[in-house]
Amino acid sequence: MNFLRFLFLSFVLILVINICIAQNIINLNGRVLNSTGQAVELAHVQNTRLNTGVITDKNGNYSISINTQDISIIQVSCVGYATQEIRINPKNIGIQPFNIILQVSISDIGEVSVIGEISPESNLIKIEAKNIGLMPDLSGSIESLIKTMPGVTTHSELSSQYSVRGGNFDENLVYVNDIEIYRPFLIRSGQQEGLSFLNSDMVSSIQFSAGGFESRFGDKMSSVLDIRYNKPVDFSGDLSLSLLGGSVHAEDISKNGKFTYNMGFRYKTSHYLINTLQTQGDYNPEFYDFQTYFTYKINNHFDIDFLGNYSLNNYQFVPQSRETQFGTISNTLSLKIYYDGNEIDRFETYLGAFTANYHPNDRLSMRLIFSGFNTSEEETYDIQGQYYLNELDRTIGSETYGDSIMNIGIGTFLNHARNYLDAQVYSISFSGGYYLPKNKIRWGLKYNAEIIDDYVSQWKMIDSAGFSLPHTGEGIELYETARAQNFLSSNRFTAFIQNTYDSKLKNNSEIFINYGVRAHYWDYNQEFFITPRLSLSYKPIWKRDMIFRFSSGMYYQSAFIKEMKNISGTINPTIKSQKSIHFVLGNDYNFKAWNRPFKFTTEVYYKYFFDLIPYKVDNVQTTYLGENKAKGYAYGLDMKINGEFVKGIESWASLSIMQTKENIEDDSYINSQNEVIYPGYYPRPTDQLVNFSLFFQDYLPRNPSYRMLLSLHYGSRLPFSSPDPDRYDQIFRMKPYRRVDIGFSKVIISEDKIFKKGNPLNHIKNLWLSFEVFNLLDIDNTISYMWIKTVENQSGLASQYAVPNYLTSRRFNLKLTARF
Repeated sequence: MNFLRFLFLSFVLILVINICIAQNIINLNGRVLNSTGQAVELAHVQNTRLNTGVITDKNGNYSISINTQDISIIQVSCVGYATQEIRINPKNIGIQPFNIILQVSISDIGEVSVIGEISPESNLIKIEAKNIGLMPDLSGSIESLIKTMPGVTTHSELSSQYSVRGGNFDENLVYVNDIEIYRPFLIRSGQQEGLSFLNSDMVSSIQFSAGGFESRFGDKMSSVLDIRYNKPVDFSGDLSLSLLGGSVHAEDISKNGKFTYNMGFRYKTSHYLINTLQTQGDYNPEFYDFQTYFTYKINNHFDIDFLGNYSLNNYQFVPQSRETQFGTISNTLSLKIYYDGNEIDRFETYLGAFTANYHPNDRLSMRLIFSGFNTSEEETYDIQGQYYLNELDRTIGSETYGDSIMNIGIGTFLNHARNYLDAQVYSISFSGGYYLPKNKIRWGLKYNAEIIDDYVSQWKMIDSAGFSLPHTGEGIELYETARAQNFLSSNRFTAFIQNTYDSKLKNNSEIFINYGVRAHYWDYNQEFFITPRLSLSYKPIWKRDMIFRFSSGMYYQSAFIKEMKNISGTINPTIKSQKSIHFVLGNDYNFKAWNRPFKFTTEVYYKYFFDLIPYKVDNVQTTYLGENKAKGYAYGLDMKINGEFVKGIESWASLSIMQTKENIEDDSYINSQNEVIYPGYYPRPTDQLVNFSLFFQDYLPRNPSYRMLLSLHYGSRLPFSSPDPDRYDQIFRMKPYRRVDIGFSKVIISEDKIFKKGNPLNHIKNLWLSFEVFNLLDIDNTISYMWIKTVENQSGLASQYAVPNYLTSRRFNLKLTARF
């Protein structure tokens, strides 16, 4: 019922906005051809005034909306061709179709065999990057778009992390220019997380797969996000300022076309946001990030590039007090905590990668990458809390309504941590591709050297009513403790080979087959495995434009430092890889409604897991058992519809239905009747039955410089478990996650606006101002629970209470963005 009410209110909001406007939009249709008259497939046709774009089909066809009240600037780009900009006056279009001729770009020929091969039939979803900066989201990152994809779930707006089809945060691959990206390992909460590695200002393409991906991608069990940073063909820059921080970005190419640079600096502070959290105190979170991407073309067959990143996260917190009311209407409880102490965290990371690309001809391409990653992380805190747990009077008309009528518990807890981690990952990889008319063969070899120095020292003491918990009557014991010194130096070797075969059948229908294998060896535990993968795509010749897809494969995830550690902080030297088998069946249906293009995507999937490492999730921290003791499964249905709900602008909605469970081998407990109970299968921490996401955008018809973007998320009740380290089956459900963010923007300076000669504003292509409302409906979403322990009182009330930790409340943001 809450879900239906939530959707109803959200769609009413969208409907009201649409009723207030009408559209003055027409479609510009045609084909993109090369100089010999052949169709150019996968060309990007963009209306820079409306900030919309489409991709040409295999016949070079495109259809893009333009405003009838203004001149449109159409930009057409494709790998291997020179980018064109065309000014179109809708009154002088003449007879359609409007065909566009692209000229081959000699300087870009070398890139064709590297990144120009992705076809629409791939199981990778292409995501347009142009709307990221305008999207009303706290992070403004690429992950904010990923979270709206089918199969992807999130339960925290403060974090860029996400889970996919029943997996956890650590099961997702992220690549930038074929370089694997690592996250900090000691992050416990979204407040500490700061900036995502991915800089949206520097991105040229985004591709995502929620499962069943190809052999060329690595050894993780859930998803892959493949990012390409832009290689500029002209100067451009961006500057953005808001209440949450700022960013600056610049890119250019040398006069001889051999050298390019793409650089970005970002600063973020979440002080304004986290001041809305329940715990009051002095927050000082500051996050910095600097990235560079340089390329140099030595000749038409050989070029080199460098990707560099430096990131610094500083989080300081001095808590003062907290007050939370929870429970039911008839039994409302109040928790008050008064704090002493502070927390100081620091996460500093470096990444550098040097790449050499050699392509002697149009068929053969080879790439050699040297990369190094370093992270230095510190998590230190000493926080004491004195708490009072009371029952409140909820009797209507009572003189003491809202006041405390009974004290349930009183106590003190002390949390201490001195956790330090230094990790280095050095890698060398060699990959290549050989491209024939009907076959695309790719291969790769990679070597990783991993050095990790991990020091764990943390404990928690609870004192309730003068008794230390757990209370044994013999001495003082700590409630939780973890202490370990881990040093790990190991080597990994991976390899893959795959082929993509495409052919036309006798009836002119098309079939695409991708098959390959991966091999992985880790000398730490002497584990070696080979995983085959297969995907099929079939495009029949029907009146309805449809593609059918099937993929399957084995996805083994070798352990890293987090999965290896158990609750006490020590590592398990016999740990093995977690394993999954994917089966994915999908369909893409392209159609027109209201004479506008739409696409409906459906996927059903089943994943079988074995050798799983059980874990618990608290906020964004994943704590593993450190042993391969479970098996499990996940199955579900993902649906997405995207298209021009408003003429000329793409919006989409995603709906996912999913169940995932696991069974720990030989686990049992003794109930109150002294019976041994074997729990069997129980919900995994990511078991979320329903997940719905909506991204919707619109603009005023007579003045498209006024724009609205809306982001909506609904996730049904996620499981959470008690802090009992021996019970993973003891499952409760938190409240659904419901959130609506909305943004309004106004273009102040557009690309065709001309100022007097010498005016510095002539250097600005676009300038727009955005007003954003985060958590529009001001819903208290729960991220985790604080467990309060009390000694059982005379009333016999339970001695353990789950107190919800809420996320941010409604906040407003003002953002100014300039593009040069």
